[in-house]
Amino acid sequence: MNIRLGGWVHRLLRRLSDRAAQADKSLDMLEVAIDSAYEGLIITDAEGVILKVNKAYADFLGRRVDEMVGRHATEVVENTRMHIVAKTGEPEIAHIQKINGHEMIANRIPIFRDGKVVAVVGKVMFQDVDDLFAMIDRFKRLKNELEYYKTELSKRLGAKYSFDKIVGASQALEAVKALGRKVARSDTTVLLEGESGTGKEMFAHAIHIASGRALGPFIKVNCAAIPETLFESELFGYTEGAFTGAHKKGKKGKFALADKGTIFLDEVSELPLSMQVKLLRVLQEREVEPVGAEQPHAVDVRIVAASNKGLEELVEKSLFRSDLYYRLNVVRLQIPPLRERKEDIPVLAEHMLRQLEKETGIPVEGLEPAATEALMAHSWPGNVRELHNILEQSMHLKTGTLITRRDIPKAMLIDAGTLATQCIPLTLKSHVAQLEKELIHRTILDSTGDKCAAATRLGISKSSLYAKIQQHGITL
Repeated sequence: MNIRLGGWVHRLLRRLSDRAAQADKSLDMLEVAIDSAYEGLIITDAEGVILKVNKAYADFLGRRVDEMVGRHATEVVENTRMHIVAKTGEPEIAHIQKINGHEMIANRIPIFRDGKVVAVVGKVMFQDVDDLFAMIDRFKRLKNELEYYKTELSKRLGAKYSFDKIVGASQALEAVKALGRKVARSDTTVLLEGESGTGKEMFAHAIHIASGRALGPFIKVNCAAIPETLFESELFGYTEGAFTGAHKKGKKGKFALADKGTIFLDEVSELPLSMQVKLLRVLQEREVEPVGAEQPHAVDVRIVAASNKGLEELVEKSLFRSDLYYRLNVVRLQIPPLRERKEDIPVLAEHMLRQLEKETGIPVEGLEPAATEALMAHSWPGNVRELHNILEQSMHLKTGTLITRRDIPKAMLIDAGTLATQCIPLTLKSHVAQLEKELIHRTILDSTGDKCAAATRLGISKSSLYAKIQQHGITL
């Protein structure tokens, strides 16, 4: 048969030749990949005869590749199961196999064609079980390191508010922020004083973040929330077996947790006198002694304290130690109340509304002018915290896209300044009733909704407080 150059037979032969060359190239690449694999690989046919084995597997067995290929797996591989997998068609994953006195871990995967097993691929995962244990140990170490760094990161993120997050541009606020930034650069003890709700905790956060201790922990302690019997163990910790019910391994105190960082002592005026002595020692000696410990140990802690009561007045009444007061009052930041910086109210309100919009999912465009005027006329006994509560209530009461004066809780509008602008004639009885209603409402807000605490502050029983809430129609 004559084959014409360029004819269909010639073109067919060329295509077949190209395909054969491509197949040879692919086969060569597969051979190189198998031979270069770090793990030991072996391939048998459906009868268990070795078709291919790479050098890593042969070296593991102490044999040459050429003396293994073409022989049955049982002749050259101790305790092999390649032929068994070929018969069952069931893969074996992470199977332990003993070879030359070593326990290795291997996978055996059957290869199917037209529903029948045509080959089995075996792969050595670990040449020795000890390698697996070593890997597990490394994994555990890495996991422990990860947990450590996560814990450290959590500590470092303990402070959330920088000075830039303290909203307001009034002269009174800017002066305090400027002093706060200046003192933050040192390790000086700072005393924050101001009414409840003025933002003392935010200043504590900001001082820590602006300090050289920003990468250290920021530990918050609410001195008013710790029972007197637990003060010492909470602040200074305790050792193993220090008292009945103590944890077996003991417990670190707040000061030890704050090492290399900042501890924020909120409501420091509530510290019992017995604890004031111990705190004074920490400030003087820079060391703490856990309950049950034989020796104190040093701590590197910067102290920021806060109080909504004037410590100087408490010292005069012998309710606070003078020596501790002077140790805490190295630099004092007096946080101005909201009524002394009312020009900050519009920008504060806008900032809070954007936050509340995200938290509640309730869209709001802003405040109508009359609502802003009402906020500006209020005396704000609860300060910034009260403003946040009022705006949150208004968000739920509003019916339109803007918060109007009608949406402002009525209890807030019962204010001397507001009443004067409304020119409402008042009898002595009604005036006293309105003042009582306002005082109760403010006290509850100042107590963050805790009616028991509010009743104590007002000097009345809890049942009397509830009766007056109902009598005056106070909504919270």
